[in-house]
Amino acid sequence: MAGQISPTRSALLASKASLKTASGGADLLKRKRDALIGEFFALVKDALAAREQLSGVSKGAYTSLFSAKAWDSPEAVESLSLAGTGDYAIDMQIDNLYGVKVPRINIPERAAAANFSPINVGARTIQAATDFNGVLEAIVKVAATETKLRRIGEEIKKTSRRVNALEQVVIPGIEDDIRFIRGVLDQREREAGFTQKKIKAKIEAKSKAAREAATAQGDYNAAD
Repeated sequence: MAGQISPTRSALLASKASLKTASGGADLLKRKRDALIGEFFALVKDALAAREQLSGVSKGAYTSLFSAKAWDSPEAVESLSLAGTGDYAIDMQIDNLYGVKVPRINIPERAAAANFSPINVGARTIQAATDFNGVLEAIVKVAATETKLRRIGEEIKKTSRRVNALEQVVIPGIEDDIRFIRGVLDQREREAGFTQKKIKAKIEAKSKAAREAATAQGDYNAAD
């Protein structure tokens, strides 16, 4: 960049202002990254807990399902599974976390009992249906938590790349410009000082020669 910049005092002031802006931007991005990293690790605990909950309720639900099939026959259980509506509405909102759009999902309350008539339905089948409602809720929790975790992780990577670009490319480039401009201006000042000394020396030499000529002329006139 040094070869493309005009080595003037105005350019030096502009480069200093750019350096201040870039340094301030890097500091802000680092603070944002640190805050996001804190949120990320806090959310990892929630994600692990949600996964653990899903694993637990899934094991219980499949145990109930196998028991229901054994007691009420697989055909009866599968037939009853089609009685559900299949609808599962969730309330999702978007939160702004340090400039990152992340989902916030509110899991609706569901009835604990199955949504079919318990007449001629075994207790184990009803329990299996209830347990799988819990599995559905656990899946939604995992999806919401891990989606938020992935968004934050992507933003951390993006912010880190911006910080690295500023600290490793932009700021060093501006500092090179400043050193280049200062070097040229210092050289110009030295050259101007040297030129002024030469001019001053010439003027003094001419003045001295003029005084000597005037003195010689006065001596000559006195001799006549």
